[in-house]
Amino acid sequence: MNTKTVPALVMLTAGFVTCIIGIKQDFSFETYVKTLFLVLVGFYIFGIILKVILDKGFRNLDEPLSEFEALEIDEDLMDDLAMLDDEYEDEFFDR
Repeated sequence: MNTKTVPALVMLTAGFVTCIIGIKQDFSFETYVKTLFLVLVGFYIFGIILKVILDKGFRNLDEPLSEFEALEIDEDLMDDLAMLDDEYEDEFFDR
């Protein structure tokens, strides 16, 4: 899973919400800039932590068949198990 953009998306979303709140509450410019800076830095760090957690959680999905790579597949067995499209459709629609 591509999680490279997670920190930036979290940070920008929090910054947008902060902008809306700052405008609605009539913050002074100095207070607004300080608040926005702290929110952006804080949520960027939070986004990095979230990215690390997602990377660890989805690590298993990157290589789902790695444990089966060493197994040899019997081609005759695969041919016996293979269904033609017509057979599959007949079996599916007969139910």
